[in-house]
Amino acid sequence: MATEIRDNLVADYIAVVAVLLMAIGTVFVFSASANVTQGLDLQKLYSSQAGRRMLYFPLACIVLYMASCFDYHRFSFAKGWLKSPIPYLLILSIVLLTIVSSQRFAPTLPQLVKLTNQHYRWLKIPLGPIRVSFQPSELAKWMIVFFLAAVCDKLGAQIKLFRKRFVPICSVVAVVAALVIIEDFGTAAFILLLAFLMLIIAGVKWQHILIPVPFVAIAFVVALVRFPSRLRRILAFLHPEQWADSFAYQANQSLMALGSGGLFGKGLGRGICKYDHLPEDTTDFIFAIIGEELGLIGTSAVIFLFILFVWLGILVVVRCSDRFGQILAGGIVLTIAVQAAVNIGVVTVVLPTKGIPLPFVSAGGTSMLLSAAAAGVLLNIAKQSNKIKAGEKQ
Repeated sequence: MATEIRDNLVADYIAVVAVLLMAIGTVFVFSASANVTQGLDLQKLYSSQAGRRMLYFPLACIVLYMASCFDYHRFSFAKGWLKSPIPYLLILSIVLLTIVSSQRFAPTLPQLVKLTNQHYRWLKIPLGPIRVSFQPSELAKWMIVFFLAAVCDKLGAQIKLFRKRFVPICSVVAVVAALVIIEDFGTAAFILLLAFLMLIIAGVKWQHILIPVPFVAIAFVVALVRFPSRLRRILAFLHPEQWADSFAYQANQSLMALGSGGLFGKGLGRGICKYDHLPEDTTDFIFAIIGEELGLIGTSAVIFLFILFVWLGILVVVRCSDRFGQILAGGIVLTIAVQAAVNIGVVTVVLPTKGIPLPFVSAGGTSMLLSAAAAGVLLNIAKQSNKIKAGEKQ
């Protein structure tokens, strides 16, 4: 009984960490959305970034709880491919990606898919007087994680067969990545990296993993050449002094925000970089706003929470008794950990500028809700592992 209680604390701690990160994100999205010329209009709450975040935060907590109550075994292919919701959700994400990406070549749905920041990435779904934004690439990213966990568990040792198993799996990943890369280079690279890591965890042969690498490299080179702005971001990262007023501007402002915060920061709400100095301050660069207003202490606390989440997730993987649960938990932890590391690396200019949000923290309803759902699945894996261990000891 003592062991069961102690193990259940792991699930509780994961929930606390996830909610804390979402709460921090809500506070700083509200702070970063401040405008010196406009107050908060409750009648137009959903039209503001801060208003949407305040609405999505309690909804994300509900999603976290509901997902933690859903038996994760239902996502597996143990009872058949068609009895799992994953194939249907994966097909749905591919269809939505096709609709969004096709607007680049034939903008036939201007009301449903609008050009935002020179990209077609969001579906604008009308719900009465408001339009809810949905980002299909976020759904596709998580569906690849769940799909790989389910298919690798189903195939077992057969995953090492190259033509019959490995190639079809890689083909699915390639289709998703190809649709995403049209509008979102960073997310496509992130999906491929996740797939690479999860296949290694599942036990795929190293020589099989290395075969697609040249093709992936060629695809990324083509993507860079086709959209010169992507190449310029890399050049700006390598030579920031030459691009200080253009492609390196955002990175420079991010460093200024972090540096000006010092050890303890300027105080909550007292940052100035959010006043049209730092682009994307509520989304990709919110970590810089945290650094400016709470200083090194604040950013260290956020990094500590992510490290704690990863450590608790690793405990879930180690204690899980079935292969599907281990791979799925590992995929969820990898997704959160790598995405957080990439975002913080971009904000601190360790990596080239790319639009990868900070999990749980950055503004964006699709990202937060799906991350909360994934964290809820991780909680369910932890709880079920505890029940099995308690039953074995009795």
